[in-house]
Amino acid sequence: MAVCAAGFAFSANYTNHAPMVSALQGEFGFNQASAGLLTTGIFLTHALMQIPGGRLADRIGAARMMGLALAWVAAGNFAIAFSGAYWQLLFWKVFVGFGTGMAVTAGSRYVVSIFSGKSLHVAQGMFGGSIVLGSGFVIFAVPQLLGAFGWRGAFLGSAAVAAAVWLYWMAAAPRPEHNAKHAGSVMEMVRHGELWVLGVMQMASFGLVIVVGSWITALLKTNFQMPVRTAGVLGSTVLLLGILTRPLGGWLIQRTTMARLVGLSLALNALACVVLAGGQSIGLTMAAVVALGFGCGLPYSAVFTRAAKLYPDRAGASMGFVNMVGIVMILVGAPVVGQLVDWSGAFRTSFLALAAFSALAAAASATLKEKI
Repeated sequence: MAVCAAGFAFSANYTNHAPMVSALQGEFGFNQASAGLLTTGIFLTHALMQIPGGRLADRIGAARMMGLALAWVAAGNFAIAFSGAYWQLLFWKVFVGFGTGMAVTAGSRYVVSIFSGKSLHVAQGMFGGSIVLGSGFVIFAVPQLLGAFGWRGAFLGSAAVAAAVWLYWMAAAPRPEHNAKHAGSVMEMVRHGELWVLGVMQMASFGLVIVVGSWITALLKTNFQMPVRTAGVLGSTVLLLGILTRPLGGWLIQRTTMARLVGLSLALNALACVVLAGGQSIGLTMAAVVALGFGCGLPYSAVFTRAAKLYPDRAGASMGFVNMVGIVMILVGAPVVGQLVDWSGAFRTSFLALAAFSALAAAASATLKEKI
């Protein structure tokens, strides 16, 4: 309960700005590419903190790292609510990214510290599900807060959630016994081929779902002239399904191979992106959104459990490395989607490119043969 509450609180910051893009553009006057940079900004520092955050969690303990991270995220959201210019929005999103980067590695390491055996797979999936819950829930909730309190009130809502969970974490989260681990060499991990493959799998699952989640509200509004609140409710499905599919993936990986589970999931993502590129039918579009929820959620537990298994004494750093590689998709994909929309006037080209990448990643998953 403690680690899943933390996962919800910090991940709400991944996409809390996305449903407010139109309001923020009206306030500060920036284009779609600049809107994409808000996502890039938070995930840039989020990515940079993956290995350092994991190494610190291995050294000083995941519980301590999570407390620091939640406080950092709350402070950043209070600050962004009082921004007076676009550069301030971007600065504080970048600031918050340091906190979310620390939090995700601390949470994954915390799970490894408490659980083992078969329960580890499902527990890691449940933590992953809480991350999806947070990042997907705000696509639904923020438009409601935006309508009631404006964009400043919506950011203050994110700050209040992080602050409340920080208080709960400090007061009630169990503290596992911690033995400091030797940090080891980052270059040793960089040279490990399988970690890179796991990173590509993370790009085509977690990275892809965040990129799609950042733009799905705008796609539904543009293609089908939906009100922003309705588009937010329907668009949140792509992320919210991960609440179920990430733990489900933890259950399935005990019964099949990584190559089969991950390969089929990423192939499903490729097909879904092709359908979204068509954009002709609301029924097919929503079916594609549901398919992405499954395809992006099922690989999560397998990827992180395998990364921790490769370096058990440096599990935090190993999982952080994989997540860092995965975040490259978000850093590049979110602004590129916006740029292509500005250039072409539609989402077709962007989603075809995402489909091609997913198909290549599905093919690469054939090298993951081990049954965990």
